[in-house]
Amino acid sequence: MDIGKILGDVLGSKSSGQIGNQIRQVTSGGLGGGLGGGLGGGLVGGALSGGLISAVLGSKKGRKMGGKVLAYGGTALVAGLAYKAWRDYSNRQKPQNHARDTDLASIPADSGFAPEQERGEDDVDFRLALVRAMIAAAKSDGHIDQAEHKRIAAQIEQFELGASEKAFVFDAFSADADPLAIARLARTSEQGAEIYLASSLSIDPDEQVEQQYLDRLAGCLGLPGELRAHLDTQAEGARREFATR
Repeated sequence: MDIGKILGDVLGSKSSGQIGNQIRQVTSGGLGGGLGGGLGGGLVGGALSGGLISAVLGSKKGRKMGGKVLAYGGTALVAGLAYKAWRDYSNRQKPQNHARDTDLASIPADSGFAPEQERGEDDVDFRLALVRAMIAAAKSDGHIDQAEHKRIAAQIEQFELGASEKAFVFDAFSADADPLAIARLARTSEQGAEIYLASSLSIDPDEQVEQQYLDRLAGCLGLPGELRAHLDTQAEGARREFATR
């Protein structure tokens, strides 16, 4: 299965590996350097337009902003911010926004925050679990009616996906927004943190029903309240960073 192709068509971004390489180039002075640093700098080079997540997110401002963040950073961004949140939480530091950090791709290999190398539940590539989490969260308010289903299904058909990739995307899109099922995709606590952050970026933070979905997801994942506060800070900071872009 071509996971990079799935990430490109679902998120509208390059693969997390490609984006990670661009982050490293920018932070080390490559790619012309100085694109603004952090999320608005190194990650901007990985942006492509128009993915399934944008179609699923709908038109609400909060969801669209999260979708823009995900399109720019993909799973590499989720991993980097989740790692920073976990590190601060473990060191008993106060939550702080890391959206503009220039080292989001510099994650220690043994940290448990490396989606391209991780295996999730049932020994599948963990990046697929993150895609499922994003789509489920985006659908959690039930705003997608029958007409929207048809429109999005037609968009999936237009993607240049192989049979197995297309089957995965259709399955992820068709599945219910079940926080327990999504939580079960995590094999470790670190993966649970990544799933929560990816989900948080896929909702409208001002919508009560979507916040209730996040509450249930956090409970199913067994996230400590303090860790959740750190992860929420990263999601809020990422949205704020893109609000002016």
